[in-house]
Amino acid sequence: MNTELEQTLCCRIEQSIPIPLRVHFNCKAGELLAVVGPSGGGKSTLLRMLAGLSLPQIGHIQLGERILCDTDKHTILSPAARHVGYVPQHFGLFPHLTALDNILSGLDHISKSLRKPRAQKWLETMNLSHIAHRRPRHLSGGQQQRIALARALAREPQLLLLDEPFSAVDWETREFLYESLFHLKSSLNIPVVMVTHDLKEALLLADNMLLMDNGGMLQHGSPQQVLTQPASEIVAKQMGIKNVFSGVVEHEVSALSGSCLNWQGIKVETPYQSSLMVGEHVRWMVPNSGIELFNDLSLVTRKNCFVGTLVSLLDIGDMTRIILRVNANEQVLHLDLSVQVVKQLGLTQGIETVIMLNSSCIHVFSSSD
Repeated sequence: MNTELEQTLCCRIEQSIPIPLRVHFNCKAGELLAVVGPSGGGKSTLLRMLAGLSLPQIGHIQLGERILCDTDKHTILSPAARHVGYVPQHFGLFPHLTALDNILSGLDHISKSLRKPRAQKWLETMNLSHIAHRRPRHLSGGQQQRIALARALAREPQLLLLDEPFSAVDWETREFLYESLFHLKSSLNIPVVMVTHDLKEALLLADNMLLMDNGGMLQHGSPQQVLTQPASEIVAKQMGIKNVFSGVVEHEVSALSGSCLNWQGIKVETPYQSSLMVGEHVRWMVPNSGIELFNDLSLVTRKNCFVGTLVSLLDIGDMTRIILRVNANEQVLHLDLSVQVVKQLGLTQGIETVIMLNSSCIHVFSSSD
């Protein structure tokens, strides 16, 4: 029997009130699905519905062969019956209980003789054995977060739900928790659904992403898919892609030669799209990874190469944020490069450089987007 198939989470939810929500997705065992979007977009509501703490107007939630919720058939399992580990935004620890007792509080479903050994095992797993008898007010944010995670995992859940799990901890602790979760998600072999508004966090940890806005599902796919082939301009902006432009399909296109856009007076070659029509006005984007700079101005004769001027350079940590202006059409490009690469290329404000747009990285939005 395929145990991975058994543990796949399948979800379809639709409702208009009190919070609009329209989503459908799958999450396999051993995978982490990051639900990303602005505040008030329905992310936490979705998580509560998966946990059984809220009921959708119309919905079907299935974990393997077990139906957790089916509003058509009036099948609604209680939170306790769902075998779900849930870590809320502010951890939900009992202030009057010690770290050990907080974990024990989630183990009422197993015999008393097994509870303490299991709680102690998860304290050790999270490197928290030394604070077992401290209460939450004497713990750091990172320690409280790990206690909440240990309590959820000690239940040996079939599904793990994390609501903004790292928002209340410092960067050093966050790095440790990222690594811990990265190793845990595959060893647990259960679906993990994490709500976050932090795009970098999602890109770092997620196997798949679900982008939401105003309760609707904008796109569902791997981080690479969403970054390089956003379903719409809204998704591109939500992913932090700044280089989005207008263009006109210039001549006949084919699978062999690709497509050609007129970008404010200069030609840009893009991958072939059968849906494009000559003369059609489109929007297109290129991610940071699709832009390269060269010192040799003779390279401007190559495909998708243009002379540009460096308008500004701003160092942010070990990265430099660059603004470029394409000389031929005055269009502005944004690019992030490592400080080391900037030094190697000798990039300074005001100099001219060759900008190359990798045609395979360019994505043209369909007219329906």
